[in-house]
Amino acid sequence: MSVQPVIVLSADAVTLSTIHRRSLERGVTTSAYVEEMFSTGHDAANRAVFAEFAPDDAKIVGIALRGEKKLVDKITKGARMHG
Repeated sequence: MSVQPVIVLSADAVTLSTIHRRSLERGVTTSAYVEEMFSTGHDAANRAVFAEFAPDDAKIVGIALRGEKKLVDKITKGARMHG
C-alpha cells in the first residue's frame, strides 16, 4: 500500500492525452498506460507494446502522476473526480 494519498480522476481520451503531454513537458514522474497494454499477458510484453508508440501517438487510457500538489493540479486540469 502507498503511504501517500491517492486521488483518482476520470477524463476522456483527449484530456488524458493532454495530461500526459503536460506531465512530460514539466518533467513530472509519470506512469502511462496505453490501450494495447491490456491485450498482453506480462510485464515484458507490456513494455514492448508501450515502446511502439511515440507520446503523441499513444492511446492513453490511464496515467499516474507523482509531484507537488499545485503542479499536479495544473497538469490534471480538466479531469474530474472519479465516482
